[in-house]
Amino acid sequence: MPCDTRLKYRQTISQRAAEVRKVTEVLSQGLAAGRVKAKVGPQGAIAFLGLTDAERDGVTDACAYRRTVDKQALTQGHHSHDNGVTWHHGH
Repeated sequence: MPCDTRLKYRQTISQRAAEVRKVTEVLSQGLAAGRVKAKVGPQGAIAFLGLTDAERDGVTDACAYRRTVDKQALTQGHHSHDNGVTWHHGH
């Protein structure tokens, strides 16, 4: 993945990949706790608000998104546990 190859000085690809995995774990935990919020811009770009520069460790929002998104869930289309009833009531 491209963000895995943005190496720091004297860093191996394996070391960078481990750092990227750590960042995505921190991101996932922050999202689950509500400390980090995902925001999608008008052009579809994603940003994670609340993730500090130190926590990001040079990993872009787009890269973090690609690492954390559930591709299987996206390909399944819309999903609801109540046949979409609550989608129309501001939930």
